Amino acid sequence: MNPLVWYDLSLFVLLFGVGVYVFATVRITNLHKVYFLFHGLMMMWPFCQFASTLTDDPGLQLFYVLLSFVAVSLLGSGWLLLTLFITGYAERLSQRRLVLLFVPAVIGAIGVVANPWHDFVMPLEGGYIERAYGPWFWVVMFILVSYFVTSLVIMFRAVFSSKTPAMIQKQVKITLWGIFVLAMFATLDAVLNVLLSRWLPIIPGLTSLGIFVSDLFFVYVIKRYNVFNLVSIAHEDVINTIPYGILVLDENEVIVEVNKASRFFIEQHVGDIWDMEGFLAGVSVEGDARTFLNKYLLKKMELCQIEVVVEKDGQLCHYILQSSPIVDSALAPLGHLLTFQDVSQERFYAKAMNQQNKILHERNEALDLIRQELSEANRKLEELVLTDSLTHCYNRRYLTQHLNHEVLTNLQYKMPFSLMLLDIDHFKAINDHYGHVVGDEVLVRTAEALRQSVRSTDILTRYGGEEFMIYLPHTEHDLAIDMAERVRQTVESNRIALNYGLGEIAITISVGILSIDDFAYEDEDVPEDGERYLIQLFDAVDKALYQAKQKGRNRVEYGVLARGVV
Repeated sequence: MNPLVWYDLSLFVLLFGVGVYVFATVRITNLHKVYFLFHGLMMMWPFCQFASTLTDDPGLQLFYVLLSFVAVSLLGSGWLLLTLFITGYAERLSQRRLVLLFVPAVIGAIGVVANPWHDFVMPLEGGYIERAYGPWFWVVMFILVSYFVTSLVIMFRAVFSSKTPAMIQKQVKITLWGIFVLAMFATLDAVLNVLLSRWLPIIPGLTSLGIFVSDLFFVYVIKRYNVFNLVSIAHEDVINTIPYGILVLDENEVIVEVNKASRFFIEQHVGDIWDMEGFLAGVSVEGDARTFLNKYLLKKMELCQIEVVVEKDGQLCHYILQSSPIVDSALAPLGHLLTFQDVSQERFYAKAMNQQNKILHERNEALDLIRQELSEANRKLEELVLTDSLTHCYNRRYLTQHLNHEVLTNLQYKMPFSLMLLDIDHFKAINDHYGHVVGDEVLVRTAEALRQSVRSTDILTRYGGEEFMIYLPHTEHDLAIDMAERVRQTVESNRIALNYGLGEIAITISVGILSIDDFAYEDEDVPEDGERYLIQLFDAVDKALYQAKQKGRNRVEYGVLARGVV
């Protein structure tokens, strides 16, 4: 086998790795779905090109060649759709336009699969490793070029439009380089390996390399400008209704969130790097700037503040700049939360009515109230990160963070604990019959019933979809079984009244239990990797839940963690 065929497989592996990296480091949204559709189509080309060289069967070779070109046919539509999302035009995309967007690509793909009279590709030397292309190949190329030209028009319009935010213009400019790279390599592939194939040797992997390099441009845009880090609607409502500027910085001082109020006096955007020292040098500071800056740079676990004076429209505006570190459950620093409170009016009254102590006192009380409201808003922001917005239970992220440390502590000190994983029976049927609004109500009422059934020391979390997990500290096998039965019976007896005269429905749950209370093994058997061990615990209790559902639902099954897997 020619060693060069491994080149396409290497690019496929690299593209797969990039896709896994993006999937693991960002939150899933509609934009994610578009990107991974686009990424998957890009991966198909190098993989199928490689696979076609592994077999001598002409039929399999033809299958892989056609599959790779089907992916290429659809790649243009995926690129155009991703372009609409990146440029911010996706909101104008109606369902009808979305369907029409894919029509040319689907027509091209159908022609590739049909390959009538070898109008798309024909074999040479008895197989499809060496092949010639027919008229339909150029139809597919025309469709692909049309998509790319449309993408270019949309991107240039976004770049040169005065209504386009500066951050999106930067994203689009980098993405244009990705289009240029892919177009250059694809053109070279078509010219050298199709038009001039009779006179020049075949150069494999040109299109594959272009696909990989262009994808790197997209990944750079995604990570550099946080394209996928979309906050929830509830988060936006809280942060944007606060009448004071808020900036959220990550550990590298990159701005990941800016609220609307801050844009009135700071020209900063998501993706920009915040330079605290440079900012303080460009404004007047009332107070000890060096002490404030040292606390900020050292990321001390305390709130620090300073007053700055900024000239705005010929007037001096006073702001109280507060900085507080953002930390995880292990108190490791994750970034900073900066708040700007406009106190210009307060300062004006303080100077104009210095002798009126009563009014000054009232103003100070107003400031204290504002600080309390801001602290409460910050608390709500932290809750949004760790709780499920629908059921107000803790979310899976909180459970994982909490158990990563506590499970190993339990094992070290031989303290028993249990996990209870439960699933609402036939929940899909409820959604299909009553609608998702009723489905959401069932989730909320079930969470309330569960909350009433557990102890104050237990941790109730929404594990995902219609699944809930309860962590039971200091709970052995027998007690866990009793609690599981109590929870199951409570939910079963909890009849849910529906609105609009739809009557009542009763639901049941299937429960899986896993208890860790056998500490007969030696201390050296305590796992070192808490995250890996936690995954094994989740897998064991999930298998117990699966058994409960297989055995008829509305029952409790006990799982066992196999020895030697830690």
